[in-house]
Amino acid sequence: MPHDPNVPIPPLPPGALSVITTHQNADFDAVASMIAAGKLYPEAVMVFPGSQERNLRNFFIQSMIYLFNVARVKDIDLKKIRRLILVDTRQAERIGPLAEALTNEGLSIHIYDHHPDGPSDLHGELEMIGQAGANATLMTELLDAKGIALSPEEATVLAMGIYEDTGGFTFRSTTPRDLLAAARLLEKGADLVVVAEMISRELTAEQVSLLHEMIQSAEVHHVNGVDVVVTQAQTEQYVEELAVLVHKMMDMQNIHVLFALVLMENRVYLVARSRIARVNVAEVAQEMGGGGHPSAAAATIKDVTLTQAANQLHRVLAQVLGPVRTARDIMVFPVIHVSPDGSLQEARELMVRYDINVLLVIDTAGVLRGYISRQNVAKALHHGLPDYPVSEFMTTEFGVVNPEATFAQIQDLVVAQKQRVVPVVDQGRTVGVITRTDLLNILTSETNVPGSLIEEGSGGGRSRTKKILTLMRERLPKKFLDLLAELGRAAQDLGYGAYAVGGFVRDLLLRQENLDVDVVIEGDGIRFAESFASTRPDIRVRVHHKFNTAVLIWADGFKVDVTTARLEYYEHPAALPVVAGGSIHMDLYRRDFTINTLAVSLAPRNFGVVIDYFRGLRDLKEGFIRVLHNLSFVEDPTRVFRAIRFEQRFGFKIGKLTTTLIQNAVKHSFFLKLSGKRLSGEIRLILSEEDPAPAVARMAEFDLLKFIHPDLTFEKRARHVFKRIKTVRGWFSISHPKVAYRPWLVYFLGLVNGLGTEEMMGVCRRLSLHKDDIRVLVEEKPLADRGLGGMIRKKITQPSEVYQMLKDFSAETILFMMARTENEEIIRVLADHFSKDRHIRPDLSGEDLKVLGFVPGPLFKRILEDLLARRLNGELSGREEEIDYVRWNYDPSVVPEFPRKGKK
Repeated sequence: MPHDPNVPIPPLPPGALSVITTHQNADFDAVASMIAAGKLYPEAVMVFPGSQERNLRNFFIQSMIYLFNVARVKDIDLKKIRRLILVDTRQAERIGPLAEALTNEGLSIHIYDHHPDGPSDLHGELEMIGQAGANATLMTELLDAKGIALSPEEATVLAMGIYEDTGGFTFRSTTPRDLLAAARLLEKGADLVVVAEMISRELTAEQVSLLHEMIQSAEVHHVNGVDVVVTQAQTEQYVEELAVLVHKMMDMQNIHVLFALVLMENRVYLVARSRIARVNVAEVAQEMGGGGHPSAAAATIKDVTLTQAANQLHRVLAQVLGPVRTARDIMVFPVIHVSPDGSLQEARELMVRYDINVLLVIDTAGVLRGYISRQNVAKALHHGLPDYPVSEFMTTEFGVVNPEATFAQIQDLVVAQKQRVVPVVDQGRTVGVITRTDLLNILTSETNVPGSLIEEGSGGGRSRTKKILTLMRERLPKKFLDLLAELGRAAQDLGYGAYAVGGFVRDLLLRQENLDVDVVIEGDGIRFAESFASTRPDIRVRVHHKFNTAVLIWADGFKVDVTTARLEYYEHPAALPVVAGGSIHMDLYRRDFTINTLAVSLAPRNFGVVIDYFRGLRDLKEGFIRVLHNLSFVEDPTRVFRAIRFEQRFGFKIGKLTTTLIQNAVKHSFFLKLSGKRLSGEIRLILSEEDPAPAVARMAEFDLLKFIHPDLTFEKRARHVFKRIKTVRGWFSISHPKVAYRPWLVYFLGLVNGLGTEEMMGVCRRLSLHKDDIRVLVEEKPLADRGLGGMIRKKITQPSEVYQMLKDFSAETILFMMARTENEEIIRVLADHFSKDRHIRPDLSGEDLKVLGFVPGPLFKRILEDLLARRLNGELSGREEEIDYVRWNYDPSVVPEFPRKGKK
């Protein structure tokens, strides 16, 4: 029945258990609603049905909830639940293991929800269902109607729920009720500063890390009289709002012209900003395949490394800002070459190593003799001529230019004379080279991509299908399901095929919540996206022409990524992939594991049919991680780490053949070809899991740890430290929710705990770690080890001594110390230091000491350190005692009367 706020909630029989819960992956709105329900049902226990959102904001909320009556699911006897209070949901599949209680005899269900009705909704003895942008709005109204008081802290949490779920009152789902509820919460003391910090202005941990790397790598280049700052960074995962980070960096560093190149997910993103009229960043972005305005522009560059993108940027800057384009501006150097007597096999190895298609031939005297192409080398090798000299097959008729040659002269040689490469020669010495690709990149801002290299039938047989429309109706909101059908109809109208793919399909079949959908179009993805949005004023399109991809963005912030079906291939082990157009079959074949190759047809005739070319359904059902082909780990060894991560996250098992392929990759040391940053990126992802110990143990089982350092192991002692780190992290997240730290680094300290200083430096070099991480590992850890030993031997527990030892340590080092020791007294001392002692300061300052008659000098520091030590040890408390202590211990003579508190 509907909830009448004037009717009291009926009591439960003595001994009956009442539980408040919400949906899995709880957000601010869900947590706020649980707190409000706790005011209505003070006897009830709050229970989260599963994991909460894994971001800093909800980590903060989770820590606040620690102060309330919260229990873990495993500590609840589900059979004893007699009243189940559901907030912000009414679907059984969204409450995890608590759904078992739904069959309890005599169970009373109370529901408070703001979501639209759905076919799988539960129904309760008492219901409060209303249309509002946030469930916290309904709960605020109910508490207000019942006259239940809220503390300012509780009002702030409820306000967070409303602000988050309404997008700060900008989402179309916002109602007048939300604004009125927020107003009432402000009257009750809600702190908008806290709300703004947690909702509006938060940078994610990934964004903070990326911004830090951008600042650290910034370089100033003087281009024809203009100071241009260029920064480079990379991250394995896509980080949102790069433009925001660029703005912050310009403001923080007082930069006038900034070009940021960031490699994310195998693509280089350029964001450019200019505050001076001479530098038109739109011209630069256009040369690199993008566009924009004179003061703000962007581009996305595919199939290049970060270094290649940076080289291209510098060439473009010279062209745009310089008066004349010359060979010197666009040539590549140093020149990779082979001698005339070098073998064809040697030429091939150089081409593969440096990823070039044309190789200059230069003799020992430095004289340019000719050039040879990859095609000619390949044909000669095909005919069994690997040991023949290059001179017998090289091209000897060609033109050269000097460094001051104009762009038009170079263009004539390449385009009109059909010359594949143009050597740049200065006084008989070859100083650079310009290839056809270099010229075409400048002329068209497009990267040449080879055609299809995979036959239609390779990599898999006929597709298996399974219709899951019923599951989709049960698991997906009706509005979302209608959108998928609409996308399918729009694609059909253009003669295209449309498919939902990737993690969305996998998680749907695993019955895990995920509305982050990628749509693959067999056709032109950009044309489809623009056509779809053309008749819908609430949708805008963000297009990436170079990748033939687009993003559909709704007014409320919801997004759908649209890609054109494509294929990828790798030119050598551990390389980044080359991408070309393809079919849905080819698109799925390029993916890492079979469980990620599933697609759901959105076509009206086959809506809800799962397309399964590679037996992904079977592996998903049986719980196996399997690669698609035997060279998978040769092409990209990082897939091994992802296989382990997925295996442990989903509770799956790596297949037998895939296991053998991993062992072969380890035996042949393909991981040595990975860059330090790519390897460290995968290690960070594993150590960032909720419980990384099983994944690290699996890495040790596969002998992968030796690629971090040959002496690294994960034996009983390290496993025990990992277990303790998990416990310490739980305490820290609850006690210090606003303190930012790097959980992965704490675990990494536990992993490398047995290594010496030299070995640790080797690890840092191999992983290309940031200098802040190196400082923790190489400088702080040895001091922490000695400090722990000293605390045990000398029984150092005085707060002042502990403060001196820990004052310069990072949070990660102190947390590792707490995890490493078994001494409860030391753990308490370390916790006290973090909780209170590190914030203590003397009330008196240097200015106060001047008033007391002291002359500034070394004595100042000694007095202030003495005061701090005595404050820490509890010997002094307050300004008055500090004044008396200084007067009687440091200056026995009479000094001017000192202004005490409350006196003038």
